[in-house]
Amino acid sequence: MTRWNVYVTNEIPKPALDKLEEYCDIEVNRTGLVLERSVLLEKVKGRDAVLSLLTDPIDAEVMDAAKGVKIFANYAVGYNNIDIPSATERGIMVSNTPGVLTDTTAEMAWALLFSVARRVVESDKYSRMGKYTGWGPMLFLGQDVMNKTVGVIGAGRIGLSFAKRAKAFDMKVLYTDVAANPQFEQETGGQFVSLDTLLKESDFVSIHTPLLPETHHLLGEKEFKLMKNTAILINTSRGPVVDESALVKALQSGEIWGAGLDVYEFEPEFTEGLLELDNAIVCPHIASATIDTRTKMGMIAVSNIIAAMKGELPPTCLNPEVFQK
Repeated sequence: MTRWNVYVTNEIPKPALDKLEEYCDIEVNRTGLVLERSVLLEKVKGRDAVLSLLTDPIDAEVMDAAKGVKIFANYAVGYNNIDIPSATERGIMVSNTPGVLTDTTAEMAWALLFSVARRVVESDKYSRMGKYTGWGPMLFLGQDVMNKTVGVIGAGRIGLSFAKRAKAFDMKVLYTDVAANPQFEQETGGQFVSLDTLLKESDFVSIHTPLLPETHHLLGEKEFKLMKNTAILINTSRGPVVDESALVKALQSGEIWGAGLDVYEFEPEFTEGLLELDNAIVCPHIASATIDTRTKMGMIAVSNIIAAMKGELPPTCLNPEVFQK
């Protein structure tokens, strides 16, 4: 079996790279930086496969530069960075890494929720600056979580995992999606409602929807006006689901109480004013950043490449119609 020539657009955990190197000749971008467009176009030339990241825009131009490539194995569950129709048109397989980051992402959403509710980051900064001089009855008052209402936007795997944890805090769960989800309701006790109702009634709103044309700016100025002024928004899904300028204004004006964000509309750039807000926690897209999860993601991406090399259908192929034995 001929060894494939594979390019890896950024360093991933060593066990995955070691596994890939057993079967393929690999070159890895070890700078830790996102490749500039011109470099990406050059590096994909002559490859049999490319292991790409969510930060790599894989469009028709890149695919044409990678003439002869059989698969783009995306190291992410999301794949809005890859033009699937263009790949299908060219007979190129595309895969992702679903499933393994479900619980990890849900845990991160909860970490953000508690951190915003109890003003953890804000009070940590306060202490480090030497401002803490003793206990005070009004010092960093936050929000309780127990017995509150949490609204879940998107009832897929991650939304379900997030909502199941709400039971531990005796929370009422509301959810919205394109349709009711019996499994979600059975496992969480959640109630299916409209988006407007969810926003009006929830103390916490957590977003778990994919980025699609119909979910772009799902939450904007109109939606923030529906929310309680004590409400907290959590987003670990995709940045453009939220109109970030409208969010900044809502946080500045006190229209909503706080936000915990791991993704951004113009990532890695931040909308003007966001970083100056004490009632917003901003993390650098680390929801899946645990050793176990990132390693599992790498192993799935590698397994897709190895399967393609062996003439097998990659386990998580997104466009199986182009598969040829």
